Amino acid sequence: MGYEELLDEAYENVEATCECSRFEILKVKGHHEGIRTVVSNFAQVAMCVRRTQEHLLKFLTKELASSGEIKGDRLIFSRKLTSKNINEKIEKYVNRFVLCPKCHKSDTELINEGAKLFMKCLACGEKNEVHKI
Repeated sequence: MGYEELLDEAYENVEATCECSRFEILKVKGHHEGIRTVVSNFAQVAMCVRRTQEHLLKFLTKELASSGEIKGDRLIFSRKLTSKNINEKIEKYVNRFVLCPKCHKSDTELINEGAKLFMKCLACGEKNEVHKI
């Protein structure tokens, strides 16, 4: 197989696994199982906002006052929650931990420096301290 063919195959595989555009807050998909709420596309939501599942989970559990656990690509909350409520909290997370406060772009990364957490913008170079969860 030549380089061009391998490259085309790689692009096809990457496009198939990503369900979001350059930056998009993917809406949660889920259902209720008894008293639990299951978010079936949690891995994709975390990937679209470019943060770890664990960091997003920690924020959501505190904001929604519910314990939760990650099982594969799914997130399971221990109580019934509406998708509207979960989506609102994800938007709040994005505003606090993803979007640059100066240029409002999503090209940021979280950096731990000692006991402090910083958000560094890769677009404008701004570096701000954010509160740890």
